[in-house]
Amino acid sequence: MNIGFIGIGRMGRFMARNLARGGHNLTVFDSQKGTAEELLSEGASWVDSPSAVAAASQVVFTALPRPQDVEMVALEDSGILSGAARGLAYFDLSTTDPDTINRIAAAAKPKGVHVLDAPVSGGVSGAEHATLCIMVGGDQSVYTRHKAVLELIGEKVIYCGEQGMGAVCKIVNNLINLGNYVLVSEALTLGLKAGAQTEVMYEAISHSSGNTECMQEFPGSLFQGNFDPGFKLDLGAKDVGLATEMGRQLRLPMELANMIEQRFTEARNRGWGELASVSVAQLQEERADVKIRA
Repeated sequence: MNIGFIGIGRMGRFMARNLARGGHNLTVFDSQKGTAEELLSEGASWVDSPSAVAAASQVVFTALPRPQDVEMVALEDSGILSGAARGLAYFDLSTTDPDTINRIAAAAKPKGVHVLDAPVSGGVSGAEHATLCIMVGGDQSVYTRHKAVLELIGEKVIYCGEQGMGAVCKIVNNLINLGNYVLVSEALTLGLKAGAQTEVMYEAISHSSGNTECMQEFPGSLFQGNFDPGFKLDLGAKDVGLATEMGRQLRLPMELANMIEQRFTEARNRGWGELASVSVAQLQEERADVKIRA
């Protein structure tokens, strides 16, 4: 199959590589050609626009930082839809809001292009080892036809429902995970102030009901004062903002989510946007006057 991939970032390069190693012909584009050198050395083809990617492909994937990037790459004059033939399947692997996906799908429908939201979870390691969870929304028959391709990049591929439902599931997931950085850091400073040791709390909680996914990241990050990305705080703030904006549109009370968004906004204002999302815990460390370190 001829597959196109747009967005050769920290995760995208591994997802694209796994698709190519699955035996498919790969055509790639990124705003910085240097990011694709490894893929090109393994046989991928480079083109100079998203439109050219679409023209060379039966299936196109995008993995981009923000919804506005996805919309631009899909809809601009040299975008995916300008080069797509009827029947093209377009999967957006980014964390994108349902409104953006719906606008792209509405523009794609007259051209006979199928748009599916397919955000991924599992981080850079999951992308490298093809162990991602992929949450897909859109036409179920198109999803079924291409599930085997999706399984080259994720070990858990879940059909979430109609168009936009993959995006909804991913936004909910990220709100929970990112919110845990705030809650867990607050809880750990409580324990430290009361005299407990970081390593002992980690051992106890990791084998108890308080264990969380973010807690398992801490030994190599927060406990070492290591805030190298990872998943950048800027992107975490964006994802929390997508959740609170959905809440406003639905007139849903989301007091805790709004508090989490304020923490991430404050962290961005401190200049931490390029650090890992877990760096938001530094705000609680300052307030508590204690460092959560091993």
